[in-house]
Amino acid sequence: MSNPLLESSDLPLFDRITPADVGPAIDILLARASEALETVTAPGFPAQWQAISAVLDVATEKLGTAWAAVNHLNSVADTPELRAAYNQVLPKVTEFWTNLGADERLYAKYKAIDPASLNKEQRAAWDHAMRGFVLSGAELQGAAKERFAQIQARSAELAQKFSENALDATDAFAYYATAEELDGVPADVQQAARAAAEAEGKPGFKLTLKMPCYLPVMQFARSSALREKLYHAYVTRASDQAEGEAKRFDNTEVMKEILALRKEEAQLLGYANFGEVSLVPKMADSPRQVVDFLRDLARRARPYAEKDVADLREFARKELDIADPQPWDWAFIGEKLKEARYSFSEQELKQYFPAPKVLAGLFKIVETLFEVSIRRDEAPVWNSSVEFYRIEREGQLVGQFYLDPAARKGKRGGAWMDDVRTRWLRPDTHQLQTPVAHLVCNFAAGVEGKPPLLTHDDVITLFHETGHGLHHMLTQVNDRDVSGIAGVEWDAVELPSQFMENFCWEWDVLKHMTAHVDTGEPLPRALYDKMIAAKNFQSGMQTLRQIEFALFDMLLHTEHSPADDFMPLLARVRSEVAVLPTTAYNRMAHTFSHIFAGGYAAGYYSYKWAEVLSADAYAAFEETVLPDGSPNPETGRKYRQSILEAGGSRPAMESFKAFRGREPQLDALLRHQGMAQA
Repeated sequence: MSNPLLESSDLPLFDRITPADVGPAIDILLARASEALETVTAPGFPAQWQAISAVLDVATEKLGTAWAAVNHLNSVADTPELRAAYNQVLPKVTEFWTNLGADERLYAKYKAIDPASLNKEQRAAWDHAMRGFVLSGAELQGAAKERFAQIQARSAELAQKFSENALDATDAFAYYATAEELDGVPADVQQAARAAAEAEGKPGFKLTLKMPCYLPVMQFARSSALREKLYHAYVTRASDQAEGEAKRFDNTEVMKEILALRKEEAQLLGYANFGEVSLVPKMADSPRQVVDFLRDLARRARPYAEKDVADLREFARKELDIADPQPWDWAFIGEKLKEARYSFSEQELKQYFPAPKVLAGLFKIVETLFEVSIRRDEAPVWNSSVEFYRIEREGQLVGQFYLDPAARKGKRGGAWMDDVRTRWLRPDTHQLQTPVAHLVCNFAAGVEGKPPLLTHDDVITLFHETGHGLHHMLTQVNDRDVSGIAGVEWDAVELPSQFMENFCWEWDVLKHMTAHVDTGEPLPRALYDKMIAAKNFQSGMQTLRQIEFALFDMLLHTEHSPADDFMPLLARVRSEVAVLPTTAYNRMAHTFSHIFAGGYAAGYYSYKWAEVLSADAYAAFEETVLPDGSPNPETGRKYRQSILEAGGSRPAMESFKAFRGREPQLDALLRHQGMAQA
């Protein structure tokens, strides 16, 4: 049998890849990439961008594409066999990329390239490459270089272990509730829980810590005891506070070692801390600037957050007879207050968002705004619920994407966009390679033969990930290293994703993407008006919650000593920022995958930083809206050309200014979130 990871197919053969294929294929691709490295670093090989790319980039791209397919399956279709195969190969792959980035011969070859021989895109990619060599330890010598490589290998191993512990701790929990305990929980959630228990031949309703189950229970279950049980399990996942057997997934020592290695890496590179290293390729200039930005935003949001909490406490006391709310009560109180204040329920709204209708509405806005067409396509997939689409403009293929919307066992939580391949004018064939993306979510499945129903938050998540995907797929840049999201500063990469979220609040968009699951009726204007009235409900609290995470992340990677327990730092950040008390056993950090396994280390602030950019960018659409309320296609074209198509070929600030004609301002964000000063 041939190995699907080695076949020269246009798209990964996801339906044929098995754990047994991983080791042999990656070994062969590593050998070929190593051979390519030896070829281009030989003394006689020309120091020319295209010549190096035609040999080295072609080989490393084949390796990268195959490894990305394995990595993706590890995230969405985890099995013990695949995990073992992945972990066996991970050290070799990490070692190759570490050595490549630190190779003195390759660094010298790049240094010898005449920048005047490069076009604008290649020059941007060359600049990024030169910076990357330095950050990858290419200028280190001897023992320092060897130690740097060891740090990369161990860090990759630890990040994978952190992810495994978080996933396993989440999957390990199950509670079989009675019908009485589920009083108040929405019918579709109960039906899914009942079906899950029946599938195991057990009585009752199977509750898990997966978000489509956990969140509705916290919001709607009238039983405080049930909410406490799930809350305790959720906030102690992968920690020393977990109960019984679940303690084996404790991430504490993994986190400490990750932090120690990051600090050591920073010092080897000549920086005081990892925060400084993290910011070298970002828009923000220094950790101090980030911390000041977060604290300034916290100061502006605090009065609104304090008012949010006062309202919750008063409502809990007067209407719910809860005199002393506990952490597991806040989501429930908040949902009841929202229903009372706005006569509005997330559950009522959810009935109008069947997944197929939402998807059709999303595609309509993308097609209108960005002058493309989207239609179903064919590709091998890893699960029957996965769909594949193609994007065209004037009959020409622009990009393709996989959509994997459903939560299931063996799939890590959250939502993300990842690239399968990047737009690239290939130097070996001189053919244009079009980009392909993964859009991954974790939505509840449909019940009783009905399509999945999305909460409005789910809809926002889908638009968010699509925004990332469009950034990747609509690029017009031909050099892969600065094409799409490649080369875009990390604190600007959330701009297109958060930008798309704004459309989820527009009547002229929503009326085309809603249909009641039973009657087919579109969202009533009266319900929409209530939704808009409730839009900024608790926005002060939510802003402070994000700032709490971001500030903890930055201080953890700058001021904190890795030898010390990090919980006191988290407590200090909470006392400075948070307005809601938490429990002593809360171990949120132990599943904070963004910073321990997801590339956001000393970078979580990027969400808030980019929110300023995205809100200001969207304000341009508000300022140019057409008389019928629809977005102006001219503004859409300018946004697409200035930001999406430019990718990482120029600094994000240049792209923003090309669109807006000025630097970003904070006003639009505060206004959008109901926190503008009167």
